[in-house]
Amino acid sequence: MRIGIDLGGTKIEGIVLAPSGEELARERIDTPQGPYEETLEAIRSLVNRLEFDVRHSCSVGVATPGAISPATGRIKNANSVRLNGRALDVDLARVLGRPVRLANDANCFAVSEASDGAASGAAIVFGVILGTGVGGGVVIDGQPLTGLHAIAGEWGHNPLPVPQADERPGAPCYCGRHGCIETWLSGPALSRQFQETSGRLMRPTEIADAAEGGDSQAAAMMERYCDRLARALGTVINLIDPDAIVLGGGLSRIALLYRRVPELWRRSIFSEPGHIRTRLLPPKHGDSSGVRGAAWLWPAT
Repeated sequence: MRIGIDLGGTKIEGIVLAPSGEELARERIDTPQGPYEETLEAIRSLVNRLEFDVRHSCSVGVATPGAISPATGRIKNANSVRLNGRALDVDLARVLGRPVRLANDANCFAVSEASDGAASGAAIVFGVILGTGVGGGVVIDGQPLTGLHAIAGEWGHNPLPVPQADERPGAPCYCGRHGCIETWLSGPALSRQFQETSGRLMRPTEIADAAEGGDSQAAAMMERYCDRLARALGTVINLIDPDAIVLGGGLSRIALLYRRVPELWRRSIFSEPGHIRTRLLPPKHGDSSGVRGAAWLWPAT
């Protein structure tokens, strides 16, 4: 049996999969916001509870923000900055008493959705994480593309394409730059932008619901968000020309994105506007798809 752990900025989710892929147990907890060691302990406790539930020892795969640097063997580029510079795979193997496999959370998500998810059967899939951070993963013929520097698919730390006058230079990003796609399209960014324009603090899904209900301020905010997402994804389509793009993370539950973004990205794609066939899809496995991909980092046992 296999355990998958999805280590996010606000939640940690664990799942147990049978060799057949059947889900046997699942639990979600809040991500500790204190010292790094608290995160290790939270994962250790979660794994122990999941194994108790199924009465079986399991392999453990972890989907993590950022990636393991080929140069240092330590986590880099994680928006959960307490992880950066840490030998997370080594530390988890120590506290769990067994080998642990780690992969970027967006890669895990993309593999899950390309294998038996929304984009099953597609040759080229771009998996998007729209949540606390913004990430991406590329899957070609069922295999994740990692790249020489383990940064393939990291579209969130490119500048927002074709910035408007009021989008320059953009908000500062934890990576040290300004105006990264993540600073415009993450969940916290959407809430912050809406508060700045309306004076109201709302969660992204609440803003979307208000827009659907006729709230003019919310509708204007969501139109800007869709336009920014369309510009950002249009560049991805121009670069790798995927068969499908699957959205994940908390914002993937916003139905408006699947209607409006494909209408808007026609202006950014280097092809005939009336013949763009790239599909924008919600995840089949919900915002928990990444945890399934983490479990599949190990073969069935």
